[in-house]
Amino acid sequence: MKNLKHSMNYPQMMSKGSTIGITAVSAGLGLRIEDLESSLNNLKDYYKIVETDNVRNEGYISSEPDVRAKELDSLFTNKNIDGIFCASGGDFCLEMLDYINFDNIKNNPKWIMGASDPTSILYIITTKLNIATLYGLNAASFSGELHECHKKNLEILQGNIVKQDSYKKYDTNSGFGDYSLDGDVYWESDTDVDVSGRLIGGCFDVLLNIIGTKYDYTKEFIDRYSDDGIIWYFDNFAKNSVDFYLGLLQMKMAGWFENTKCIMIGRVKYPSCPFDDFDYNEAIKRLNLDIPIIFNCDIGHVFPKMTIINGSIGHVKCSNGCGSIEMELK
Repeated sequence: MKNLKHSMNYPQMMSKGSTIGITAVSAGLGLRIEDLESSLNNLKDYYKIVETDNVRNEGYISSEPDVRAKELDSLFTNKNIDGIFCASGGDFCLEMLDYINFDNIKNNPKWIMGASDPTSILYIITTKLNIATLYGLNAASFSGELHECHKKNLEILQGNIVKQDSYKKYDTNSGFGDYSLDGDVYWESDTDVDVSGRLIGGCFDVLLNIIGTKYDYTKEFIDRYSDDGIIWYFDNFAKNSVDFYLGLLQMKMAGWFENTKCIMIGRVKYPSCPFDDFDYNEAIKRLNLDIPIIFNCDIGHVFPKMTIINGSIGHVKCSNGCGSIEMELK
């Protein structure tokens, strides 16, 4: 690992045959065993798999917060584990933060990947500990026939940091599980975008819960990489257009958008607009930021989804409804 001042720390990449530890930092997968087994069948072509005890629990909360923290800690301190996948999303990851041994993570850095609720853990590891993390897929998200976004994820995990272009089609189905690519992808922006900066972000709904807490190291991260500038990416799971606007406004008031070069916003999983004349585009405009904003990116809960390395240098382009992300580990 690098230890230079103002240089992001990148754990050792995995390779075919590496051992992946899976743990349920939020919901368990007891009610989604078929998805889990299908995903494991695909992942076992690449990695050896170790599960912690809480992965197959049926509860929406896989186990008590101290237990989840101990099981996460066991994977970081186990020298035979090369990387960590969060099992699933959920709603209760925040309550385990007080039990996490962040010193053990700092002293035993390795890649950890998750999506949705695990944002809180990934975000803190990167902003507080200056260690890169992966946002994109949970362990149960590799079921069925692997899509191009799955394959690119696995390439990135093994050190081939491939360019990710916007996809042609997306899934308009609001549920989970099987997907049908029946919607036309179109990245929306008021202007052509071609920027570079440090990538940071995650699930928008979760990030709002961190603002102002003792785990909010956002300003320190922004100041640390002020020379690079920041590229935010937000995965809005279910905030309606008004709550989305107010959340963005709260981030702005908290100083999160200082030194920001661009904001990327994924497609909303469960969109809703309380007022007919206040949709998500209006929310973005009303924020009145002099920053390029790209909406409906291939990021987040709506399939297909790109893999983002928190802390990496991102090169983002958008023009005529198409876009791309390239990442550098420096």
